[in-house]
Amino acid sequence: MEFTLKDGTTSFKFPVKPEELTISRSKGYETINMLEYGEFDFAQGEKVKEITFSSFFPKEYDASYCMYEPVPDPRVAMNILNTFLVSKKPLRFIISNTGVNVPVYLISHNTTFRGGESGDIYFDITLRTWRDSKVEKVGAATSGSKSGSRTDLKKSSKTYTVKSGDSLSKIAKLELGSSSKWNEIYKLNAKTIGSDPNQIKPGQKLVMP
Repeated sequence: MEFTLKDGTTSFKFPVKPEELTISRSKGYETINMLEYGEFDFAQGEKVKEITFSSFFPKEYDASYCMYEPVPDPRVAMNILNTFLVSKKPLRFIISNTGVNVPVYLISHNTTFRGGESGDIYFDITLRTWRDSKVEKVGAATSGSKSGSRTDLKKSSKTYTVKSGDSLSKIAKLELGSSSKWNEIYKLNAKTIGSDPNQIKPGQKLVMP
């Protein structure tokens, strides 16, 4: 599964797959107060969808979580996002092997530099779907996408649920900021994982340092 933003002939593929992607949907309405009967709500149609996710640009390639190599320099990658941010034309957001292929605007991205990191750049992105009749048809395919409260990768969680394709080094990189801290996770969860730290299974709940 690859996450890509396209601006005409410029195509940018995110090097690290986000842990979660949130699609927010809501309906507009108008409230009218009738003196004798109280308030009444009148629907005005669906509002523009917002798509949010968090990830990071790694300075060095790591096969446990990088989608391809060579990975782009984090500063170059952020400059590409800045170009998309100021663009007045809609972009196209694509998630391979899914039905997500929608026109969007990149309306915000927040950058975080962590002390002790070797040049990695973390970011949060918010996209808004472009108002076009095609959005409804393509967006309908995203109904199976996970929705609800957004999880901020910068926040440390007490537990972590293993997902398909995870490894301890990948989890350590995303949750603790360094893949070398995988052993700290393993020490706390040796009974759950077993004797082989490479044999974690989807659905296991791991206690985080």
